[in-house]
Amino acid sequence: MARAYLSIGSNIAPAANVLAALELLSDSFGPLLCSAVYRTPAVGFEGEDFLNMVVGIDTTLAPLALAQTLRGFEDRCGRRRGGPRFSARTLDLDVLTYDDLVLETAGLTLPRAEITEQAFVLGPLAEIAGDERHPVLGVSYAELWQAMVPTVAPLARVALPGLDAVPQMSPTEKGP
Repeated sequence: MARAYLSIGSNIAPAANVLAALELLSDSFGPLLCSAVYRTPAVGFEGEDFLNMVVGIDTTLAPLALAQTLRGFEDRCGRRRGGPRFSARTLDLDVLTYDDLVLETAGLTLPRAEITEQAFVLGPLAEIAGDERHPVLGVSYAELWQAMVPTVAPLARVALPGLDAVPQMSPTEKGP
């Protein structure tokens, strides 16, 4: 059983799509380890704000199979492909880490570069996995976040009605 951390983002009907993603993830993988939800401006294009969060899951799927499963979840939530990389989207699900695996293939790079590039990824990851270490840098996510904090605007935490209905695991819990 592997622990994977995933980023979730949406700026088209974001509350509904983030909740739909959480339901799909918990139905498929069981209880989730959830960060808070944050509202962040669109990056790389003019558009509505995103809702972002990070979740931890325990999975027996191989990394590429997990990435394909997430792509299917995006499609089920109305994700349109083929447009610009930076654009509005119903749902964006990305594998950030998969245990301490370092991987670079045509379909997946682990750990994902956005961990050290985007506050809306690193902040929530540090919130739920602060003691874990980046598999390449060897530094904890909490330390990386502390180094990033002075250079970024604070993340705006928001309430997401319905989040409390999502089955969640405690930070120390590991799946079967």
